[in-house]
Amino acid sequence: MAQDAMRPARRLRATAEPAVVRTPAQLAWRQLRRHRMALVGGAVLVVLYTVVLLAEFLAPYGLDFSDRERFFHPPTVPMFRDAQGWSLRPFVHLTTLQDPGLRTYVADPTRRYYVRLLVRGEPYRLFGLIPSSWHLFGVDPPARLFLMGTDQSGRDQFSRIMYGSRISMSIGVLAAAITIPIGMLYGGIAGYYGGRVDNLMMRAAEIIMAFPGFYLLLALSAVLPTHVGCTTRFYLITVILAFLGWAGFSRLIRGMVLALKAQEYVLAAKAAGMNDLPIIVRHILPNTASLVIVVATLGIPGAILGESALSFFGFGVREPCASWGNLLTAASNLPTLMLSPWLLFPGVFIVAAVVAFNLFGDGLRDALDPRMRTG
Repeated sequence: MAQDAMRPARRLRATAEPAVVRTPAQLAWRQLRRHRMALVGGAVLVVLYTVVLLAEFLAPYGLDFSDRERFFHPPTVPMFRDAQGWSLRPFVHLTTLQDPGLRTYVADPTRRYYVRLLVRGEPYRLFGLIPSSWHLFGVDPPARLFLMGTDQSGRDQFSRIMYGSRISMSIGVLAAAITIPIGMLYGGIAGYYGGRVDNLMMRAAEIIMAFPGFYLLLALSAVLPTHVGCTTRFYLITVILAFLGWAGFSRLIRGMVLALKAQEYVLAAKAAGMNDLPIIVRHILPNTASLVIVVATLGIPGAILGESALSFFGFGVREPCASWGNLLTAASNLPTLMLSPWLLFPGVFIVAAVVAFNLFGDGLRDALDPRMRTG
């Protein structure tokens, strides 16, 4: 009887699955997958950075393309049906300006211009290296395909938004690449040594943080040379954004280092005779990685908004370069905006990028925090 009673327990042990040991990265990924909105934000960011890489290929027209006869042209919607009947291929009609004052255009329904994939257009260098003239889609001239309308100079909004994504989506990443190393090293030294060193370093950081950020940003941008090229101005604005961001980030790192420096592995490194700087760089700062990733993800939208605001007011990226901020300048006139509301399309992309970064950063924060993990 005793042996019969033990058989179910043995069978249960034999069929029990071994415990699954997951790495911290696997646990974080499992938690992130449960955050639906974070996945949506991540998918939007993947799409936007794909646009950054393939801007010339996705844009039907070049950055400097201008059709003077079609200024403030409304968005062109490809059709499948007109007076001639249905079509399996999307097409557009040739439009001509009827009333320049009211900006009304009349379509000629007698001929169809079909939207074609992989068409030849203005030459460019894909990724800055590969010469090509292929574009994802387009129509044969004299018809035009303006998916998001044109501006006051007859330039295609959709194409310029594609090109402008490079500046608007890259400036936050570059600013974070400068802010993070400076803030980590500065905050790490202040938190590790403490005492007077900590007081002096944090007071210096607080002086920078005490200035109103946006007004200081405007002041620093206003003194930039006006004769420099677009690329140089872009990098100078990136440096200004990084200058404003490192102080607050260093305070976060400093608080985390104050807790980490009392850990056993740090005390063991000290006992082994290791110098202070290697201890900070090799043993303490790597353990702040989760905080760094989250702060970087949530800080990039601030840089995007900062550049967009500067460019909108004329202190940031200027013509002939395109960014989402300076594209919005065309919508600053209310009468113009009422007649041409499609000029707000760059603002839609700014909002989409900022919301996507915040959603993804919020999910990433929960995934990297062990206290927020469930299951």
